[in-house]
Amino acid sequence: MKITRRSMLLAGSSLFASLAMARSALAEQGAIYDLGEGSEDFGLAIDAYIFGYPLVTMEMTRRIITNVAEPGGIRGPMGHIIKARSYPDASFRDVTAPNADTLYTNAFFDVGSEPWVLSIPDMKGRYSLMPMLDGWTTVFQVPGKRTTGTGAQTYAITGPGWKGTLPEGVKEYKAPTSIVWLLGRIYCTGTPEDYAAVHKLQDEFKLVPLSAYGKPYTPPSGKVDPTLDMVTAVRDQVNRMDAVSYFTLLCELMKTNPPSSADATHVARFERIGIVPGKDFDQSKLKADFASRVPKTAVDRIMQHYMTLKDENGWSFTTNTGIYGTDYLMRALITAVGLGANRPQDAIYPISKVDAEEHQYNGSNRYVMRFPKGHLPPVEGFWSLTMYDDGYFFVNNPLNRYSISPRQNLQVNPDGSTDLYIQKDSPGKDRESNWLPAPPGEFILMLRTYWPSEADPSIINGTWAIPAVRKVS
Repeated sequence: MKITRRSMLLAGSSLFASLAMARSALAEQGAIYDLGEGSEDFGLAIDAYIFGYPLVTMEMTRRIITNVAEPGGIRGPMGHIIKARSYPDASFRDVTAPNADTLYTNAFFDVGSEPWVLSIPDMKGRYSLMPMLDGWTTVFQVPGKRTTGTGAQTYAITGPGWKGTLPEGVKEYKAPTSIVWLLGRIYCTGTPEDYAAVHKLQDEFKLVPLSAYGKPYTPPSGKVDPTLDMVTAVRDQVNRMDAVSYFTLLCELMKTNPPSSADATHVARFERIGIVPGKDFDQSKLKADFASRVPKTAVDRIMQHYMTLKDENGWSFTTNTGIYGTDYLMRALITAVGLGANRPQDAIYPISKVDAEEHQYNGSNRYVMRFPKGHLPPVEGFWSLTMYDDGYFFVNNPLNRYSISPRQNLQVNPDGSTDLYIQKDSPGKDRESNWLPAPPGEFILMLRTYWPSEADPSIINGTWAIPAVRKVS
């Protein structure tokens, strides 16, 4: 059974609530594209918005995460390693679709002036991965247990134009853009003892500019911009930007984070509306009569991309994450609903918004997801099922449990199958180990499969059938 991604990804109040409404919107959008004078420019503006969505979102994410004087919690200044000491809770709004399986060990840094050196300690066999994203959300390198093992490692991340000599024992990773986001993940069971063990490993990570490598170094304090909105979700802030502000920022960012050579033909068309990489945005070329419609139309187009994809059993996913090539719509869609997604060899994220009967999940119902004997996800890392509200954020619940996985010591049925109970209220004390709490209203499920098995590649090739989630009386 082939499973592909179906973006039941209608997140946010400005997006469509049903397939019928989405189809209507697509028809309306097609009519707009068919308008006479100005329709070509409008289409170019939509394409440019979609193309730039990852870069603008990454920048807004960087601003929010680094807008502090000293590291703490989930934020830290540029060039500081941010060590998440516990899983995020339902108040977390910085990144959509957060996880509660790994402790983030991340940093934003700029390699435009000089390289930065990352030292990874001996992870002692623990599962981890340290993906490095460029400004366009491409995972350009991913050291970790799957790729480079768990021993101590040292890398120099160099900028696009850098040439020079590195110290002995330091391996070069060349970044395609000046901005780099290290979005490391270290597996943790969430117990006090395991938290302490991971904290010790986190404290051994080092990130320094090349000029300070091998010398005493204290990263400088950050500068706080009091004008930044530190409460509203980044995605919402991006989606609310007007077209002129959006394209002005995009052009500014492309000066130090240029598009790839594969993008050249696509991007060259945007000169007609004032967008040229390396130059300021020329807003005089953007027609004012349609500029106000560009952001919402483009965001709707991004979220409607699910209509091109197939789904089975109410689940879907794509193996086109982390490395997108010229698939700009998929890159924008993943940015909107799962910024920082890994390469498929490291993790695949099937998503479901509907049950086995194609009905929207709602906490007023009770559901069961049954894995037959021998049919748990074939992974070499780990798997989990995460609960999100309809905006792809965690849900408050009495257990403070945002995902469920084998670390909950799941009970197995006499026939060898495993049931997961997905509902608002407890299924009973004897079943709470297998309970994933749901909110009162609509929700979305994500099945994380880290390091799909190389011996059994059925997750990646789509032959492993994810069990449907069924409503029970």
